[in-house]
Amino acid sequence: MAHGDITHIDIPVADVGRATEFYGNVFGWDINEYPGFEGYPMWRAPNQVSGGGLAPRSEGFTQPRSTVEVDSIDDTLAKVTELGGEVLAPKTAIDQTSWWAVFRDLDGNEIGLYEGHTSSG
Repeated sequence: MAHGDITHIDIPVADVGRATEFYGNVFGWDINEYPGFEGYPMWRAPNQVSGGGLAPRSEGFTQPRSTVEVDSIDDTLAKVTELGGEVLAPKTAIDQTSWWAVFRDLDGNEIGLYEGHTSSG
């Protein structure tokens, strides 16, 4: 993936188990929980490119959130604030080589950012 590619989409759900069954059956998504991400099953579309997570609404998710890959979260958040956006979650480590952050754009949309390695299945 490259700077500006959408890399992940979170879908807020009230019941993770119900949503896992629903989306797995409707779209044929492979949905699994991974160590360290219990309670947050991640889905992968059949094309093995698109993916995301089923985020419990109790975690504050109320609208789907796209995550965009960037070369530098620090640089991107600086540009966001310079242009009038608001940082909602600062750069936070996922593991030793990848990070995430969230900002709100000028229209109130929440957009996630991802910096780091990606696996190309």
